[in-house]
Amino acid sequence: MNTPSSNLPSPDANRLWSAIMDLSALVDSDSPGWTREVFSDPYKASRAWTLARMKDAGLQAHVDGAGNIVGRLPGTNPNAPAIVTGSHTDTVHSGGRFDGVVGVLGAIEAARVLQESGTRLTSDLIIMDFLGEEANGFGVSCVGSRAVAGVLDAAHLARRDANGVSMGEAVAAFGADPNQAISMAWNPRDIKSYIELHVEQGPMLERSGSQIGVVTSIAGIERVMAVFTGRADHAGTTPMDQRADALLAAAEAILTVERVGCGAPVHGVSTTGRIATGHGAFNVVPDSATIWAEIRSIDPGWLGGARRSIAEKIALDAAQRGVEVAIDLLNDQDPVPAAQTMQDTVAAASDDLGYSWEAVPSGAGHDAAHMAHLGPMGMIFVPSQGGRSHCPDEFTDKVQLSNGVHVLANTIRRLDLA
Repeated sequence: MNTPSSNLPSPDANRLWSAIMDLSALVDSDSPGWTREVFSDPYKASRAWTLARMKDAGLQAHVDGAGNIVGRLPGTNPNAPAIVTGSHTDTVHSGGRFDGVVGVLGAIEAARVLQESGTRLTSDLIIMDFLGEEANGFGVSCVGSRAVAGVLDAAHLARRDANGVSMGEAVAAFGADPNQAISMAWNPRDIKSYIELHVEQGPMLERSGSQIGVVTSIAGIERVMAVFTGRADHAGTTPMDQRADALLAAAEAILTVERVGCGAPVHGVSTTGRIATGHGAFNVVPDSATIWAEIRSIDPGWLGGARRSIAEKIALDAAQRGVEVAIDLLNDQDPVPAAQTMQDTVAAASDDLGYSWEAVPSGAGHDAAHMAHLGPMGMIFVPSQGGRSHCPDEFTDKVQLSNGVHVLANTIRRLDLA
């Protein structure tokens, strides 16, 4: 039997890069960047490609009831709890080629390394391409991993997008089964651990020169949608102190969101990602506006207080302007620490392979946060050039990707031997 000190060989960097480039061709040609949004035709095509890629790598692969693509590399003991890895292949609008994709295609490459080196795990290795990790028009991210973890419920499926379509209807139209999606939770006894490879999506590793990031915690995310209702008036004849300007109330709320995020004592960020108004004109005082905002932090105490502070200040300021506001608060996820045992295993694998590493938090949300419900969770980061992500400029070079897969493969083997 191999021991942790007898390391697995390096992955085929060119094979991995070629796979990423092939998948990146399956995008919406009418949208900028690499756009492959959940439930879209390009996303459906990409998943057929990914399923075939898993099978070509020697995995037993299928699509489950929630729409996840599941690949299995059988171990020697079918009764042993499984080691799970993976990520997602959907993107945001005008997104990049690496976010999520590296965790899926990198895991497939790690499975190839295991097989080509003649290494047989005791546990099954399960590789996941989770359905719909990115935020969508229904306000529910990580759809597939929520289903597996047992935290997707009927209320999630009942949420409707701007066209009035429910998420359950969208799931069914995509070929999955919404009833199975909310009743298919895995048994934690069947899972030994979950490890996810991902691009950092931030600047810390590049700034420090570290090759690998050992993730300490995944930030919690609180989302806020505020709908402002004012009164339309003539813009030339209505005095400023007699207006109920919904757009000004929304603008003030946006600044409130920013100020709260800037005041975090340790780690916190806030963003207003969208604002919409009614049928406005130069000469009409706006009577309606809506904002979509979020706050993130690995500090649960600050995050909860910040959400309350934002809601209270928005309501107070709107009232002073004579504007009504309806605030919808949605907890996307709580902060989730990575298991210390998983951090230690990734760090040890990096040390053995001679890669420099540092402990880093994740400000982005990940499927890993939900998989933590099933067992010890850990994440491996590789650098992002310029810290850019969720944009066409997102980039991680071939060598850095190969380093990450090398650490992933050896981490998997260490977990199997533990």
